Amino acid sequence: MATRRVRIGIAGLGRLGKSHGLNLAHRVVNADLIAACSIVPEELEWARSELGVESVYGDYGSMLDHAGLDAVFLATSSAVHAAQSIQALDHGLHVFSEKPMGVNVEECRAVEAAVAARPDLVFLIGFVRRFDPSYSYAKKLVDDGAIGEPFLVRSQTVDLDEYAPFQVRFVPTSGGIFLDMNIHDIDLARWFLGDEVESVYAIGGSFVHPEFESVRDADNTVALATFRSGKMAVFGVSRTAFHGHDTHTEVTGSKGTLKIGMTPAKNRVELFDSSGARVECVRDFYERFSEGFLAEAQEFVDCILQGRKPTVTARDGTKATEVGFALTESFRTKSIVRTY
Repeated sequence: MATRRVRIGIAGLGRLGKSHGLNLAHRVVNADLIAACSIVPEELEWARSELGVESVYGDYGSMLDHAGLDAVFLATSSAVHAAQSIQALDHGLHVFSEKPMGVNVEECRAVEAAVAARPDLVFLIGFVRRFDPSYSYAKKLVDDGAIGEPFLVRSQTVDLDEYAPFQVRFVPTSGGIFLDMNIHDIDLARWFLGDEVESVYAIGGSFVHPEFESVRDADNTVALATFRSGKMAVFGVSRTAFHGHDTHTEVTGSKGTLKIGMTPAKNRVELFDSSGARVECVRDFYERFSEGFLAEAQEFVDCILQGRKPTVTARDGTKATEVGFALTESFRTKSIVRTY
């Protein structure tokens, strides 16, 4: 008896969308990528030539009507994630959505309601770090009591400076530095500590690229979060690294500490030459989390085929967005902001 396969349509074929598309077309077991949607004609040609997708669409609604479609994979602009998720759920389709789930809390709650109204469908939000092998192993160690009771998370997201000028124009639609970058760190802190944020305080500035100030954003920030139980988190963000994509997390408990990815090494090679000792670094988030991106796509397909729900829920998407907006408010008002 042939194994059932999941027929997927992807929307959005930019840098991340292309990577998702290659995974779905060539690497995810029991997935068939049968349709693609983009408002950029060149990206649709790429889908035909590189992904082997014959059915391409310039209109998202038309793709949703594609015969035999089971699910959609959203790698579109942040501003349309919520509306496209709800539209697909209303069509009876399973949904994977890249983060953020919405660019305001109201949008996230609307998605939550749409997901709750269709318990027969799978909805997965792309908090990719949960699927990275190192992070998932660290979570198992925490759950097994390896470091005792966790009470502090320090987590940062750092991108190459070369991407910063490109990012300025997307701030008004992406939600800014805290929603666009810190959202993964927020989710990790909730995940590792098993608690909800009660208050936040954020500081930062446009130290390298003054143009971020014109859109009420920053290129470097630091934030403190206090949880309901009194547990703590420290979040750092920088758009101005010169060595590579430097994402790492530290979890401290009553009996020890876990450190995940403290050096953004490309591999295990260390080079010793006239410049000293050094390691090459990963260049961007996709290179760092390539295993996680594949694993989350596989989890999406497996959940559909096995009739189970993902451990990452729409509620996780809403809570992370709530905290992200609280951080933005704190940064702009220079005050402590409570999330409850």
